[in-house]
Amino acid sequence: METLLAGKGLLARVQAQVVDTRDTASELASSLVVSAMGFLGVPYRFGGNSAETGLDCSGFVRLVFEESVGKVLPRRAADQAAATQVIERQELKPGDLVFFNTMRRAFSHVGIYVGDGRFIHSPRAGAHVRVEDMRTAYWSKRFNGARRVLASDNMAIR
Repeated sequence: METLLAGKGLLARVQAQVVDTRDTASELASSLVVSAMGFLGVPYRFGGNSAETGLDCSGFVRLVFEESVGKVLPRRAADQAAATQVIERQELKPGDLVFFNTMRRAFSHVGIYVGDGRFIHSPRAGAHVRVEDMRTAYWSKRFNGARRVLASDNMAIR
């Protein structure tokens, strides 16, 4: 394939497009993680979808994606899992979603992976948006899966 593309003078153009796509995806992920960090300390509120009144886990994820990259995700964690691309845990990159079984049902909790085994989320009543290590016993035991959000035109945010 490389020989064919090189023969037609297209190899350099294809390589440049791959680099541009990777750089754009990386910039989106960085922007998303920085945006998520801006919500640190916002109180948890069941059903909450506003930084002013409080956020639950899926409301937090939905708000971060909508404000930072313009992607509107479903409201519920399980629906967010269903609407995104399944990836393996070892494939996690900043900006990916991580799901946990915290209420005796699959995909009952969601957060945003920030790198180095850590994620940001709105955990529970009485708590605030915070970063935690998903390798601790509590989160590791409840890990349910990882998903990647696709931006428009099927480009992954990573």
